[in-house]
Amino acid sequence: MAVRQCETRSATEESVAFGRAARELELKPREFELAVQLGDVRTVASGPGRRRRVSRAEIERHRSADGFPEGLRSRLWVVGTAEGAELMGISPARFGRLARGGCFAPVRFYVNRYRAVVWHYLAADLVDFADRHPELLTGRTPSLLRTALEEREDRRGRSWRARRLDQLLAQTDDPWERAAVTASVLTPEDLAACVPDLNERAYVTGLRPALVPARSDAMAAHEVLESVILADDPDEVEWHRHRLTAALAQARAVRPAPAPEVRSGPMRSPAVAVTGTEVLAGTEAVAGVNVATAAEATPTLAEPVRPRGLWDWLRRRT
Repeated sequence: MAVRQCETRSATEESVAFGRAARELELKPREFELAVQLGDVRTVASGPGRRRRVSRAEIERHRSADGFPEGLRSRLWVVGTAEGAELMGISPARFGRLARGGCFAPVRFYVNRYRAVVWHYLAADLVDFADRHPELLTGRTPSLLRTALEEREDRRGRSWRARRLDQLLAQTDDPWERAAVTASVLTPEDLAACVPDLNERAYVTGLRPALVPARSDAMAAHEVLESVILADDPDEVEWHRHRLTAALAQARAVRPAPAPEVRSGPMRSPAVAVTGTEVLAGTEAVAGVNVATAAEATPTLAEPVRPRGLWDWLRRRT
């Protein structure tokens, strides 16, 4: 027991809480949140409750890199439609068509005061797409792609869900937790059909991660958030149900699901984590990992200065 306590204490001393890590990496809360999601800043489980922290070695890896902190922050540069279109040298209308067609995946979103979904994209993703497909940036859209864009539904939500699940799956090796990640985009009805055993369903439901951290005063947008979080296209739903069935088979082979704990009060969807902690300015509900609940508050840092020539600046990223 003493040895285990020493190991836990050593692991904690060799790592820092998210708030402190953000300060030492010179990242704003939103930038640090995104860095954790994308795996740019790797985290470790440490201490009681296996809370996620950042190792000292990981911080030193970034701080010793050439171009720190501009290189790290450039990889985390997020843009909306107007800035993304400017970056790619195309009109906002063409940018919107490519985004709705699923040509590049959003990295996060928020629900504005009008309950409309506003998508954000990684600038690096847009540059990479433009490099690979210059033919889609000028002239008429190729007929096959134009037909697909006209017939297809808006695929931004589907693209975001796929990206978000990949992020969460990369954070755990536990088979039941991995099953719960896949289950987090299914409606209660689809989950019940896929997991008929009550004990297993309760266990998976309890393990489901929060895909979106939301401020408590943003619950008016709850329905809009769930319309993005939950899959509704039959093909996508079937795909996630197939993945969940396979994940459950692997989990059962490792250990059975324990009996559920007795809980009082109504259950809420775990897809949205409600917190009173400031995550972003205003009343925005933003998709991502809620790292702002760390005990150490992260100070406000100035936005990096964007040099003229967005293309040239991003291509100089490290």
